[in-house]
Amino acid sequence: MSIYMSVGLVGVCLIAGGCQSAHPRVKAHDAERAASAMALLAGLDGEWELANPSEEIPEGRAVFAVSSAGSVVREIMVPGTPHEMTNLYHMDGDVVVCTHYCAAGNQPRMVATEVAELDGSPGLVFELDSVSNFLEDHSHYMGGLTLVFVSEDRIDQRWTSFDASGETAGEMVFEMKRVRGHGG
Repeated sequence: MSIYMSVGLVGVCLIAGGCQSAHPRVKAHDAERAASAMALLAGLDGEWELANPSEEIPEGRAVFAVSSAGSVVREIMVPGTPHEMTNLYHMDGDVVVCTHYCAAGNQPRMVATEVAELDGSPGLVFELDSVSNFLEDHSHYMGGLTLVFVSEDRIDQRWTSFDASGETAGEMVFEMKRVRGHGG
């Protein structure tokens, strides 16, 4: 059974909420489901390209790599451009977290609050835990990320940004298709 089917059978569940977090939706930790979520993320290892170019984003790519003896998944978005950004996914105890190192200069930390079936595919929902280095001149920060694992060669990233008052500032959807796997 593929990891996509295994996680899909898990159904909707809450899996996170950092030990120090006051996130209202977090109710319980679940190490087994969090480990399944990390296995999904590790399966992204390789190079991906934007499958839904638009006027605003004519092209883009991302590179995922498993690092640090398998304990971290590193994503570099639009590598080699002035807007290059890095996302680090890892466990914090029995919680899956993502820190987004934004081109704007701030670093939102999001926790996985759900492993869910989304649009018929396994998905991970990350919500804001905290944001560091959010300065007066920053207009926004990324505070929400949903990853939908459509297939082994297709993911959707749904990003939500927030303004300084915490109101939704924008949403972007990146449909990504695998160009090649790690080492390929």
